[in-house]
Amino acid sequence: MATKLFVGNLPFNATTADLEALFGQVGTVSSVNIITDKFTGRSRGFGFVEMGSSQDAQTAIERFNGHELHGRALTVNEAKPQEPRSGGRSFGSGGRSSGFRGSGSRGRRERS
Repeated sequence: MATKLFVGNLPFNATTADLEALFGQVGTVSSVNIITDKFTGRSRGFGFVEMGSSQDAQTAIERFNGHELHGRALTVNEAKPQEPRSGGRSFGSGGRSSGFRGSGSRGRRERS
């Protein structure tokens, strides 16, 4: 069974080929995914490597946690399952009612 690893403190110039070659030294690499900023396309400094077996994953953690890649010490550990995220802002939450706010002079009658 494949095991996904979190790889943190990646150099911003690291490529998927770099990670595939590095982790390939200890076993079969199923996939490599470096997380990028959706606006700039620049690496966010972390990614995921999926190893072919749990034994390969454990060997990779022991060998590459603290390993230096392009001058940065990697953080390697087993990835935690992704938490479900909400689909966006939940309007109406946050303590505000969705009616008249009562701000300023809007909606007030002037007295004569």
